[in-house]
Amino acid sequence: MTTLRIATRKSPLALWQTEHVADRLRAAHPGLVVELVPMSTRGDEVLDRSLAAIGGKGLFLKELEVAMQRGDADCAVHSLKDVPMELEPGFALPAILARADHADAFVSNHFDGIESLPQGARVGTSSLRRQAQLRALRPDLQLVDLRGNVNTRLAKLDAGDYDAIVLACAGLQRLGFDARIRARLDAPQWLPAPAQGAIAIECREGADTVIALCAALDDADTRTCVTAERAMNRALHGSCHVPVAAYARLDGDALSLAGLVGSAADGSRVRAQAQGHRNAAEALGIEVAGLLLEQGARELIDARDDTQNA
Repeated sequence: MTTLRIATRKSPLALWQTEHVADRLRAAHPGLVVELVPMSTRGDEVLDRSLAAIGGKGLFLKELEVAMQRGDADCAVHSLKDVPMELEPGFALPAILARADHADAFVSNHFDGIESLPQGARVGTSSLRRQAQLRALRPDLQLVDLRGNVNTRLAKLDAGDYDAIVLACAGLQRLGFDARIRARLDAPQWLPAPAQGAIAIECREGADTVIALCAALDDADTRTCVTAERAMNRALHGSCHVPVAAYARLDGDALSLAGLVGSAADGSRVRAQAQGHRNAAEALGIEVAGLLLEQGARELIDARDDTQNA
């Protein structure tokens, strides 16, 4: 294979991430021609409702997977936090790149942090995980849905629609908006989405040449951490319908995982953490999920499901 075609969403951040992967692949395999296949997904097109209401983050993947099945693309690039815990049958993740900044970003033109916001301030985010943690810290805030790409969200903030918004640090940094970050919202007080900050490459199972090319970009430490985070989420049956947060860290061969399940309605939440060996990342994720369930995570998850089905 001399040409590799990568399917990607058309948003500026998705294109940046895919160009980054393409550059890394060209450097790893001199002579390889890499082409981008930009596509629009339902998750990009429906912006008047939350992701949870229209079917979840998997909407960002479906059209790209169809393109691979049709033979129009050889692989696709995703933000791993948008990839469902269970891949569609016939697909694999041959590479997870080294993780960028995992934290969330507090962005405001007038205030330095969550604690600085005035009573009843309007904060924009459509993430139930972010809403749950904001609600726990500041139950007085007005939490308002915010959809669209990074540039669109910043423009809405600048237009005065919100007093502050919460985004991922990695997305802002990748697009050159580092200066917009007023405060990093970081562990242990604030937990990110499982796999936040990590880029993944998806391809069809059995596409051995594509898998071999992409595997050169795989980062073992990042894969270990996100395996634990995603295993926890999977064991909880988490999705964008449920406010689930997780963050794993490696210290040599020692792997630690902190997890949280919360309520975007009232800010109630349960937290748990545990440690294990890096070779048992999946088991550690399941262990932390069990600790969360012992503390009442199932009630929070079921309450959210009841709301969705009402």
